[in-house]
Amino acid sequence: MAHLRFKALDLVQSRDKVEFKLPEGKISDFFGELAFGTEQMKSSLSSEVFKKVDKAIKRGKKIDAETAEAVAAAVKTWAMSKGVTHYTHWFQPLTGATAEKHDSFFDPSKGMEQFKGSALVQQEPDASSFPNGGIRSTFEARGYTAWDPSSPIFIIDTTLCIPTIFVAYTGEALDYKAPLLKSMEAVDKAATRVCKLFDRNVTQVTASLGWEQEYFVVDKALFDARPDLVMAGRTVFGHNPARGQQLDDHYFGTITPRVFEFMKEFEYECQRLGIPVMTRHNEVAPAQFECAPMYEEVNKGTDHNQLLKDVMDKVALKHDLKILFHEKPFAGLNGSGKHNNWSLITDTGVNLFQPSSSARENLQFLVYLVCTLKAVHEHADLLRASIASAGNDHRLGANEAPPAIVSAFIGEQLTSVLNELENNRDVQVDKGDNVYMKLGIDKIPEIILDNTDRNRTSPFAFTGNKFEFRAVGSDANVANPMTVLNTIVAERLNQFYGEVSARIDKEGVDKKLAIIGKLRDYVQESKAIRFEGDGYSDEWVVEAEKRGLSNVKDTARALDFYVSDAAREVFKKNNIMTDIELDARHEIMLENYIMKLQIESRVMGDLALNHILPTAIAYQNKLINNAQGLKELGIDNSEVIATIEKISEYASSVKSNTLAMIEARKKANNIEESRERAIAYCDDVKGAFFDKIRYAVDKLELFVDDEDWPLVKYRELLFIR
Repeated sequence: MAHLRFKALDLVQSRDKVEFKLPEGKISDFFGELAFGTEQMKSSLSSEVFKKVDKAIKRGKKIDAETAEAVAAAVKTWAMSKGVTHYTHWFQPLTGATAEKHDSFFDPSKGMEQFKGSALVQQEPDASSFPNGGIRSTFEARGYTAWDPSSPIFIIDTTLCIPTIFVAYTGEALDYKAPLLKSMEAVDKAATRVCKLFDRNVTQVTASLGWEQEYFVVDKALFDARPDLVMAGRTVFGHNPARGQQLDDHYFGTITPRVFEFMKEFEYECQRLGIPVMTRHNEVAPAQFECAPMYEEVNKGTDHNQLLKDVMDKVALKHDLKILFHEKPFAGLNGSGKHNNWSLITDTGVNLFQPSSSARENLQFLVYLVCTLKAVHEHADLLRASIASAGNDHRLGANEAPPAIVSAFIGEQLTSVLNELENNRDVQVDKGDNVYMKLGIDKIPEIILDNTDRNRTSPFAFTGNKFEFRAVGSDANVANPMTVLNTIVAERLNQFYGEVSARIDKEGVDKKLAIIGKLRDYVQESKAIRFEGDGYSDEWVVEAEKRGLSNVKDTARALDFYVSDAAREVFKKNNIMTDIELDARHEIMLENYIMKLQIESRVMGDLALNHILPTAIAYQNKLINNAQGLKELGIDNSEVIATIEKISEYASSVKSNTLAMIEARKKANNIEESRERAIAYCDDVKGAFFDKIRYAVDKLELFVDDEDWPLVKYRELLFIR
């Protein structure tokens, strides 16, 4: 390994940037040229067929066989004109990655290329070969992918990619997309009903998403020299560099030439696919960066985030780089998250979280703000479960990311408005517009304009015209937390509409006062979820416990919230997932957690016993010979002896703790029940040994000559010219 390390370092020193030349012209000249979007459909489909497809996209209506044939013919012609030879149903199984099976347009039996509507609409992959949580047995392997018209078809290389859902033969969802689509429909219906209390012209509300993707970039040769990075996505060992992020000089700094050329190329490829990437910059940690697109409808935004990660991986290899999406690839440096900016947009063009110059419209704004806060308060534990992963456990709660305690930040000014709403009872008898003045609703626009600060320690923060869910992990599929958020808000909006309507219809209460009265109740009932202070502080942990907020720091236990009675009720009531689907997902997520810790443990054991200890012992033998030589010459060898003893002490600690960890892993593997096995991995394998072994290895590194050390150092890994 030492030889591999030096070979990698020599290779890095000889690298130069791989220049990428953008095509001449404007981005608008090539944006979306590899996506079969609205413009392509308009130009290639008859007006009648286009109307049917457009209705299917906007309203979730089914596409009949005749329309599917017309679309398939147009798509084939368009794709083949761009050199496409194959097609695939592109889906998002519960592995966390994307999946695809390529079939050729060319049919040898017919001697020609063909692509029928049936092939567009449905394919049949092996459902038992993907995570299914026990839904499908190996001998019952059938599953189906079904076209999702709401997300554009696109081209990668010479393959036509058709975004699809993935379900079992018996109908249960085996992917992230199917529940997401259902949650979007649920929040659409619920939010539209509430909108009609204010504007009868609203017929649809769309959930909008703008994600911010953080990631690390390292040289491929240095990546390949780290078995832990290759196998686990993070370094299980490694001494912190003398210069990390303490100078705050990397954040928003000048982008290094090699990374800049990579960024230019991956952005170009993304823009050709219709991914509206807009922002790029250095993040806080060295070799860490961020990109972000313009807002899109949630489903399309989710697909684009998954697609972006695939594109980044492929383009990086052209530049001899490797992208790390792991939430915490390097201890001692900031980890990577994925901030999800979420809002609700009406078909009349109104952002329901955007304050207006009209006091009356701001009552509507308060309805959606307060109902969201109420939903988050009721289902904070479910939101916590939606972001749980082995990687995110390293990041949540560190002074770089929101804590594991879910809370919401709305700012001092909006807090004062909600306090006024809660405490001012005089408006109960006031039916005129004066009610807005009494509650301070008329001042909301100027408040928001002045309320530009952010609380970066808040997991769920209102940022002027949207909520930012900041606790999502970098490697996560955003469909998971977005499904939960859509669902819980839909549930609360439905209850709000029912309660307000009952007061208006049965009790004869003025609509405005019925709305304000219910908002007052919600503000009071959800007050515990609002927190404006430092989420990193010990005081907040104590305060959160007093408020009854959960603080579950590990995934093994956080996933319990997915199968709680409250979670089951809200998912089933809104037709998102059944008990069978929830139990299956719980099982899959537990197994995923176990497998990732198992891989980390095995990598740690292999490196410690087969690479680090032999190097330490070999160096110790050199010191022993040196000590004997000094003694024969009559020279004081006490310092050398002390170093030999330290190496022996820490080597012994590495060996004993590693062997004990292996035994703990074997014991955990014999536990039949997944949840208990996950807890054993969390507590007995990871919790009891990972830090002890890492500490002993770090200490060994202080005493062993650098040239013999088998691992590439952080300072070497993070250096990209």
